[in-house]
Amino acid sequence: MGDGGRRAALLALSAALATGAVLTSAQAAHAAPDLPSSGCINDLPPKPQPHPFGPGDMIPKEYRLDLPYLRFLPVPEPAPQPNPVRIKSQPPPSKKKRCVDPCPDITDPKKPAPSVNGSLGSLEAPKVTLKPSPITIPFSVPNPNPPKLPPPPRKVDPGWDRAPLERAPRAPRVGPVRWVSTLTGKGSTSRTDKRWQVMGTDLGIMWESKPGQIAVAFGDTFGKGFRPPGANGGDWRSNVIGVSSDKKLSDGMAIDTMIQDSRCHAVQVVDSRHINNYELTTIPTSGFAIGGRQFMTYMSVRMWGQLANTWLTNYGGLAYSDDGGSIWTRDPYMRWDNVFGTSQFQVSSMVPDGDYVYMFGTPNSRYGSVGLARVRKEDVLNKTAYQYWRDGRWTPTRDANAASVLFGGPTGELSVRHNAAADRWEMTYLDPVRSGIMIRTSRTPQGAWSEPTRLVDSGSRTELYGGFMHPWSTGDELYFTLSQWSTYNVSLMRAHVY
Repeated sequence: MGDGGRRAALLALSAALATGAVLTSAQAAHAAPDLPSSGCINDLPPKPQPHPFGPGDMIPKEYRLDLPYLRFLPVPEPAPQPNPVRIKSQPPPSKKKRCVDPCPDITDPKKPAPSVNGSLGSLEAPKVTLKPSPITIPFSVPNPNPPKLPPPPRKVDPGWDRAPLERAPRAPRVGPVRWVSTLTGKGSTSRTDKRWQVMGTDLGIMWESKPGQIAVAFGDTFGKGFRPPGANGGDWRSNVIGVSSDKKLSDGMAIDTMIQDSRCHAVQVVDSRHINNYELTTIPTSGFAIGGRQFMTYMSVRMWGQLANTWLTNYGGLAYSDDGGSIWTRDPYMRWDNVFGTSQFQVSSMVPDGDYVYMFGTPNSRYGSVGLARVRKEDVLNKTAYQYWRDGRWTPTRDANAASVLFGGPTGELSVRHNAAADRWEMTYLDPVRSGIMIRTSRTPQGAWSEPTRLVDSGSRTELYGGFMHPWSTGDELYFTLSQWSTYNVSLMRAHVY
């Protein structure tokens, strides 16, 4: 097929993907189309080259033997002040240059030299590699040059307020769910692998950072060396942020740019120690903006659990940015500590509405129940000003675990928004027992909340997860992101919710 024929075929594929593969609640969502949506020929997966089977195909090329050893690691506390580096983000390429690789010297791997003899009749001994693998035992030590902390906010008494429950609405009805486009990775709408070395990532948490602009936060992100399935590879960043002004979501969501620290490289915006059993990573959980300041909730993950859908956090925290989302500060006083691994508000979703910001939260992992707090917008960074919904009242307790349960779990990775057009609150979350992304609605933040409806069938335990709603979804049309463990990347989805 000539270039013209290949382009026509590719455009046909892209059009089919833009129309979307249809999923019903009874279908397994892991049957999603594995097609690129960038519209660029170079992003198509290479065709497998047939070669004759030989004895060499039965012998692995390399054996890697891990040599475990104990490593005691002193960790200074408080953490050293980061020295962030940022560069001016490049604008999106023109239509004529959208398929040109901006940094081939960085992102394009060298082509391997062709084999002379192939595998037929070739027998080579496998290469044996010994790799020292430390078992790190961290312990804190005083920082000899501690950063200067700002004074804590003054203590306030927010008082008590009644919070009556409204009648629970009926469970929402979900129409066909469509796969719109690939948002990250190879072949993605915005070619995140070529433009920012975002080759594997997850989540895709969205908020309106300013009028006409959406911020998109991703979780653990990998560049060179990324090989699905799952989170792996080099150039590990705990989080990255993109920016989108795309209002036409029916054909995918274009990411205009990402926060960068060097050419063609998205930077980790919220710092992390990257030390297992101490602070392994810092994962965004929600975001919002008030005036010119942006806020991001995150969880400080101590370690991943041995069981599926489990992890242990140090605390749930709040960070903020005053420069458009480029530099972020982890507020030292805005932390909900994870006492004995059971504390509430470790994985939170915060939503501004009216005079307040509402905070919905679960314990670490995906098996807890949902609690609720609120705070006046002007006091978001004052933990003493928070009220927790408890027994029908907004309560100024200092114990966040006193918050009443909105509804029973298991729930994980909340996404909450106030749908003003439909005059309802919407919440999506992963239910690992039902193996699905669920959706509930309510007339007020405190509820009562409806019974859940399956939005997407997640299939096997951790195949599909996330489900973060786009704030520009209107009426009954709901756009949301979905992460897939097998490809370890993010897609844009569309559903109709009634």
